[in-house]
Amino acid sequence: MSGTPNPPGAGLAGRIADHARRTPDAVALLDADGTLTYAELAQRIAATASGLRAAGMSAGDTVLFAVRPGRDALVLGLAVMTVGAAVVVADPGAGDELDAARGRLVTERLAAPRWLAAESWLRALSAPKAGRTLLRRLGLNLPALCDPTLRLVHTGPRLPGLPPNALSAATLARGASAPEPEPAASGDPARPALVVFTSGTTARPRAVVHSQATLLAGADLLGESLGLPAASGPVVVHSEQLMIAFAFLAAGATWSVAPLPVRPKRFLRDLRRRRATHTFGTPASLARLLAAGQLPDTLATVLLGAAPVPPPILRRLRTVLPSARIAVIYGATEMLPIAVTDAEEKLDHAPHGDLAGHPLPGVTARLNDEGELLLRGAHLAIGYLGDGPIGELNTGDRARIDAEGRIVLLGRTKDMLIRGSFNLYPGLYESAIAALPGIAEAVIVGVPDPLTADEAVVLAVRPDGSVPEPELLRRLHRELPRTIDHAALPDRIHCLPAIPRRGRTEKPDREQLRTLVTKEAP
Repeated sequence: MSGTPNPPGAGLAGRIADHARRTPDAVALLDADGTLTYAELAQRIAATASGLRAAGMSAGDTVLFAVRPGRDALVLGLAVMTVGAAVVVADPGAGDELDAARGRLVTERLAAPRWLAAESWLRALSAPKAGRTLLRRLGLNLPALCDPTLRLVHTGPRLPGLPPNALSAATLARGASAPEPEPAASGDPARPALVVFTSGTTARPRAVVHSQATLLAGADLLGESLGLPAASGPVVVHSEQLMIAFAFLAAGATWSVAPLPVRPKRFLRDLRRRRATHTFGTPASLARLLAAGQLPDTLATVLLGAAPVPPPILRRLRTVLPSARIAVIYGATEMLPIAVTDAEEKLDHAPHGDLAGHPLPGVTARLNDEGELLLRGAHLAIGYLGDGPIGELNTGDRARIDAEGRIVLLGRTKDMLIRGSFNLYPGLYESAIAALPGIAEAVIVGVPDPLTADEAVVLAVRPDGSVPEPELLRRLHRELPRTIDHAALPDRIHCLPAIPRRGRTEKPDREQLRTLVTKEAP
């Protein structure tokens, strides 16, 4: 495989076209419907882009996008970017007020959306009131999908309730022979290409804006950190994550699509059947896979990210896949990746903090006066809607940079607890506690004291089952003074069967945990 650089403006569609010219029969995508070669994928992207232009889409347009990751999302999304329009990812978890606030932000800072790309069943159900009620029960709240002013491009079959002028993505992709996408066809490489909303309030939602240039730079950097351009033999990544797929496709590898919702047994079956060499998951999703069955020995690399990785998960993966590379990706929506660390190095450092590793080539890291990690790099997003360009990423992570130049994470700045004159950053201690025998996961939260304004420090641990709970609590009381700073010792320790989680990345939900341990307080 080769990561030959593209001319400016080529983007990922241009890179795929390059691979199609060099290795047309190489498999680019593998899913339940079969395979797509690089030649077929490049042709479908080009044909779809040509059809969208003919239907009136132009550079600078905004497209609300509600298509799950897979071949349809890949082809349609890259075709939209090839036209020069911006893909705005719809968030099914947003409520009416937040959805409206985000819509206003997009309209004010980009352009009022003229287009909607959606799965046909989502759009059909969003039209009648009863359908919208059903979608809400399924956890899908996408009020903008029923906006009749948006020109629809749908994936899936044409269903009753779709507008008469709706365009079929499949029909576009099968269109008349279209020219191969030229790098210049994508327009300005700095033009907004992908908009992804992160957490935000209804008053001030935040949206990260990437260009084709930043997306491709990030894909190349991740691919190089994994050794993809130089890899020998077939490389197949099994994942539902589109950003992970970008890195493998940029390097000429195969994306094996994991369908949503992710079901562990099906995921494992597809890993085996498709002989996947790489996979990616959050720590929580990898824990479910390990509980559901044996990971196949075809896996050469297991990637984890999107949330703190407890040491027991790394040890278990190391045990079941002794020959595989187990690596943790540190990154952000604004900048992916930042650093990649192997399990061995991370485990060796666990008693001393959460090691993220050396900044990848081209990433510049520094700390501000408060100890927050600040970053620059070619793959940094071009800005936030409403906030202008990003010159330097304020990660929100408190960190230190050790003598070897490695980033060591000490916790989120917003998670800081106050105990008298001591500022306690949970992330500084959680990895060390989780590294103790008998502990599967450790999370520290503060419970405010209304009289003193201090916070009671509460440690919640999830046992791994190897030690009876009473003995585990006695061991913790004995070992913690030798493991963490005296000023950080918890006021209470709770053993819980599970740590509450939130969002797609399944990070620990500290707010819910705080409520839970408050209710359990003696």
